[in-house]
Amino acid sequence: MLKEADVVINVVDATNLERNLYLALELLEGDIPVIIALNIWDETHHLGIQIDEKELENLLGIPIVPTVALTGEGIKTLVSRIKEAKTNEEVKPTSREGRWIEIGSLIEKVERVEHRHHTIRDRISDLTIRPLTGLPLAAGIMFLSFWIVRLIGENLIGYIFEPLFEELYRPVITGLSNLLGPGFIHNLLIGQYGVEIDFVESMGMLTTGLFVPVGMVLPYIIAFYFVLSILEDTGYMPRLATLLDNVFHKLGMHGHGIVPLFLGLGCNVPGALSTRTLETRKQRFISATLLAIAVPCMAQMAMVFGILGPYGIQYIGLVFFTLVFLYIVMGLIMNKFVKGESPEIFLEIPAYRRPSLKVILKKTWMRVRWFLKEAIPFLFAGVLVINILYSVGFLQWLGTVLSPVMQGLFGLPGESGVSMIIGFLRKDLAVGMLLPLGMSPMQLVIATTMLTIYFPCVATFAVLVKELGIKDMLKSAAIMVGTAVTVGFILKLVLLGV
Repeated sequence: MLKEADVVINVVDATNLERNLYLALELLEGDIPVIIALNIWDETHHLGIQIDEKELENLLGIPIVPTVALTGEGIKTLVSRIKEAKTNEEVKPTSREGRWIEIGSLIEKVERVEHRHHTIRDRISDLTIRPLTGLPLAAGIMFLSFWIVRLIGENLIGYIFEPLFEELYRPVITGLSNLLGPGFIHNLLIGQYGVEIDFVESMGMLTTGLFVPVGMVLPYIIAFYFVLSILEDTGYMPRLATLLDNVFHKLGMHGHGIVPLFLGLGCNVPGALSTRTLETRKQRFISATLLAIAVPCMAQMAMVFGILGPYGIQYIGLVFFTLVFLYIVMGLIMNKFVKGESPEIFLEIPAYRRPSLKVILKKTWMRVRWFLKEAIPFLFAGVLVINILYSVGFLQWLGTVLSPVMQGLFGLPGESGVSMIIGFLRKDLAVGMLLPLGMSPMQLVIATTMLTIYFPCVATFAVLVKELGIKDMLKSAAIMVGTAVTVGFILKLVLLGV
């Protein structure tokens, strides 16, 4: 970017001026015009930091504008002064030590720090970063976060999405059904003719293909990304990474391993992409494999809640307890046997900030829009493939072939093997296909857990091939399948007793 840029806006953390000025000096050694946005300006007052930005501008020889991104303060001035961005020909390439000497001289001239007493916010910050108090608080915050996700998701479904489908969309799709009449096109678009339309089970592109991602999954996606944005913008996520750093080191990663985990809970694809932020091959391999094995995306979680919820929260708890246990155990095992390094990392802990509702809503919308763009085409493709395979009799044949394995090893109906294959296209759709099989709650727990473990959806698989390479992806896939078979068999013995 620096080779192609016409001008560089260097966003500097005013509360950590000394560390941030190093990049500024490196930029000034180049020949690209630079302007500095002295950001988090409001926080300097809270911390007792006084910066003479005019003197700093004179010393560096480039425009400097104090800004507060949270409120937009200074942004208009920054934009208006971009044309003043310039180089400083007096700054010549220096050594690393030389830059730090120059920075020390600048700080002495422009910054003064005054003593101040700890505020309530400081005390809260201390409580959430110390292991003794921080870990219980983290558990509480995580529980509260997912409770809020479920609360928002269920209310969006009950009061907005289901009424829209039932009152507005059902008459339209019923009219289309009568117009098309029986035949292949009807089965493809709507489902079996002459049977009451069920948006979950009809398996038509315009029924199940539309209702599952929009009516059942999207509400939870909206809720999850809304809560995630709050955790990010308040500054809590770096604290969580710091708190869990020791735990993640035992799993072969460091505290940043929480990022793929959290993003994967929304959608496994961005979770898989974020593994590239981990430094070593070992860390990336373990993080990606654990993501594929034990981290259900929000789409799949929505279906688990929808299917097991009517039987009681204890069955949902069984699924997630198994996945958490598996994440830890498999991480410990892979850390021992996967060769490579897992270096330490230094994390900067920002001050707690009051999040902006406007920014949170914008971030939520950007992520939801990405989900709609990625999820609906895959789900439509999945329904299309399923209907075609069903029409030619392939799925019925496959169910017959897999029936002895599913019944003997896992205590599941033979037809459930089809959903395992479909899970490669869309995990949430595959979970929904378990509904018509009349399984007991315990069988549903086994099936949904195995669906999470055995293989990622095709979109995640494609990303992991790119991120890990073919060789490591094949190793990872072998671990997934082996783990799924083992866990499914153990769950059968424990839950069904046969």
